[in-house]
Amino acid sequence: MSHTRSETDEEPLRVAVIIGSTRQGREGKVIADWFTELARGQEDLSVDLVDLADFHFPERYPEGPTPEVMKFTDRVDAAEAFVIVTPEYNHSYPASLKQAIDFAYDEWQAKPVGFVSYGSHSIGTHAVTHLRAVFTELHTVTLRDCVGLDLLGPRDAEGSARSAEALLRQLAWWGLTLREGRASRPYCM
Repeated sequence: MSHTRSETDEEPLRVAVIIGSTRQGREGKVIADWFTELARGQEDLSVDLVDLADFHFPERYPEGPTPEVMKFTDRVDAAEAFVIVTPEYNHSYPASLKQAIDFAYDEWQAKPVGFVSYGSHSIGTHAVTHLRAVFTELHTVTLRDCVGLDLLGPRDAEGSARSAEALLRQLAWWGLTLREGRASRPYCM
């Protein structure tokens, strides 16, 4: 089956790769850099690396959006697809990621979300399971396949790269399909 490119396909899909951990000594930056390099090798993608450690979010949820919250939500709004890079902490994802997710709402809607997770033995699957529920509530499309990395086990660079490439293909398909959908009909809840 051939794919006919429409006008909306001409522009590369804008993908935000979001680093969910802000801890000192985190592995997330190294993993996100690896994944981002692979993603930037795809000509149909334009990648924005969003590191939550670069934002100074308020300690409490503010009455109104702060400049830092607006800077973050503007980047979420500009993206057409997302890849969340998350560790697994205590069978879930980090509080810093939940806080950031909650600062945006409409900006996430009708866009695909993929996951690159890491942890000890579980490869971050518990974190991804919890994130799927949150992103479903935000009206996103979460991708079935994800990339999981075991920080304590043997490294399988070739297998991880294949998983990442599959994730990027799915993300591009969903991202372009949902772009066309949003262009032809506004999303309503």
